[in-house]
Amino acid sequence: MDENIRLIIILGVSVLFIIWGTARLKLHPFITLLLAAWFAALGAGMPMAGIAPAITSGFGGLMSGIGLIIVLGTLLGVVLEKSGAAIKLAEIILRLVGRKYPALAMSLTGYMVSIPVFCDSAFIILSSVRKSLAERTGRPAAGLAIALATGLYATHTLVPPTPGPVAAAGNLGLENQLGMVIAAGLPVAFMAMLAGYFMSLRIKPGPAAVDPLHATGGKDPEARPLPAGWKALMPLLLPIVLIGIRSFVVLSGGKPQDGFLYNLMDFSGQPVNALAIGLVSSLTLFPRFNRETLSGWVSEGIIAAAPVLLITGAGGSFGHILKEAQIADALGQLLTPYRLGIFLPFVVAVVFKTAQGSSTVALVAGSALTAPLLESLGLGSAWGATLAVLATGAGAMVVSHANDSYFWVVTQFSGIDPAKGYRTLTLATLVQGISAMGVVWMLSLFFL
Repeated sequence: MDENIRLIIILGVSVLFIIWGTARLKLHPFITLLLAAWFAALGAGMPMAGIAPAITSGFGGLMSGIGLIIVLGTLLGVVLEKSGAAIKLAEIILRLVGRKYPALAMSLTGYMVSIPVFCDSAFIILSSVRKSLAERTGRPAAGLAIALATGLYATHTLVPPTPGPVAAAGNLGLENQLGMVIAAGLPVAFMAMLAGYFMSLRIKPGPAAVDPLHATGGKDPEARPLPAGWKALMPLLLPIVLIGIRSFVVLSGGKPQDGFLYNLMDFSGQPVNALAIGLVSSLTLFPRFNRETLSGWVSEGIIAAAPVLLITGAGGSFGHILKEAQIADALGQLLTPYRLGIFLPFVVAVVFKTAQGSSTVALVAGSALTAPLLESLGLGSAWGATLAVLATGAGAMVVSHANDSYFWVVTQFSGIDPAKGYRTLTLATLVQGISAMGVVWMLSLFFL
C-alpha cells in the first residue's frame, strides 16, 4: 500500500474516533483528542520514545501562547455575567435601536455580549430581557429567541477573546496577532448575525409557551442593581481597542526604537496584557469586595476555563502529532490537486461540528488538522491564517441540532419544542455558517 494512502487512512480513523468518542460514547473531548493523538502516532510508525515528548510539546507549546488568554477572557465573561453588565449592555442596545426593532436589538445584544461570555450562559442571562421585550412589543417570542441565539452564536465562533476562536488562532500561529483575527472576525460575525436576524423574522407567532426560566413570576431572587452603562462597556471594549491599536501600529512598521509611546502601545495591546487591563477595569462592576466576588467569581471563571484549556491543549497535541508523523504532509499532497484553498478549513469544521455538536471542539480539532496544511493551501501568510481561523469558525456554526448543548439551552429556555427548533435554530445556524463562509471567501479574493 502506498505510504501516503496508509497515513490518510490512519488520519481518517483518528477523526472518526474523535467524532464517535464524543458523540456516541460521550467521552470528554480531552480524552478523545489525546487517545487519537496516541493512535495516530503509533499507526504512523513514529518512534515510541518520541511520542510522549511530541504530545507534551504540542500541549505545552499551545498553552504557552494562549492559556492565559483563555483564562483571562473567561474571567472577564464571568464578571460581566455576575455583575449584571450583560443585561445593561442589552438595555443600551435596545435604547439605541429602538423598540420598533426588538429582534434586531436582540441580535445586536447577542453579537456584543458573546465576545467574552459563552453563548450558553449568555442566552440564559439575557432570557429575562428577551421575555420582557416580547411582552412589551407583542412580537413572536420564538423569533426573538432565535434572533438572540444567532447573534450570540456569531461572535462565539468568530471573534476572540471567546475561547474557541482564540484556540483556533493559537493552532494556526496567530496567538500574537489576535488583533487581525478580531478586525476581520467582527465584520464576518456581523454578516452572520444579520443572516440569523433575517431568519428570525420568518418565524410566525405561535401558541404561548411556558418559559421555564420565568415560571415563578419572572423575578430573579438574586437580581442585583444594574451597573452604569460606561462601567458595563469598558471591560468589553478596552481590550479590543488596545489589541486593535497595537495591531495597527505593528502593521504600520513601528519598531521598539520609536520610543516610549510605541512601547506602551505594544505592551498594552499584547492580548494577555490587554485582557488583564480589561479585567482590572471590570473591578468597577463589583457590587462589593468580599469573599463572594473576589474569590467566588474568580473561582467560577477558573472552573469554566479549565475544560477549554484541556480541550485546547489536547487539540494542540493532536495537531503536533499530525505534523511530526508526516500525516499532514500526506493529506496536503492528496488535497493539493483539488485546490480547495480557503474552503478546506470550513469543510473540516463542518464535519466535526455536525457530527459531535460542540463548536469549541470543531474549532480546536478543525484548526489542528488544518494548521500543517496552510502553506499547501496557499494560506501561509498572516492574512491567510486569519481567514483560515474565520473559515473554521464559519464551519463550526453548521449546524446546531440535537447533539449540541446550545440547541437544548435555546429551545428549553424559550419553550420551543425540538421539532420547531430544527425548523428555526438549526436552519438559521446553517444559513449563518454558509453566509459567514461566503464573506470569508470574498475577503480571500482581496487579501490572498
